[in-house]
Amino acid sequence: MTDDKKKTGSPDRDRINVNEDYEVQYWTKTLGVTAAQLREAVKAVGSTSAAVRKHLGK
Repeated sequence: MTDDKKKTGSPDRDRINVNEDYEVQYWTKTLGVTAAQLREAVKAVGSTSAAVRKHLGK
């Protein structure tokens, strides 16, 4: 599933797409982690921001 930049509502905002540089930049800054840590968290628990936050203890 591609990231539809026209859809910016909750379902899109609740997911982290580590294949998009701008999303990696946003989430690493927001969560205070490196890109590698973010990718590892997404790999471990999935792409929902809530699951990634919980996994990272944020």
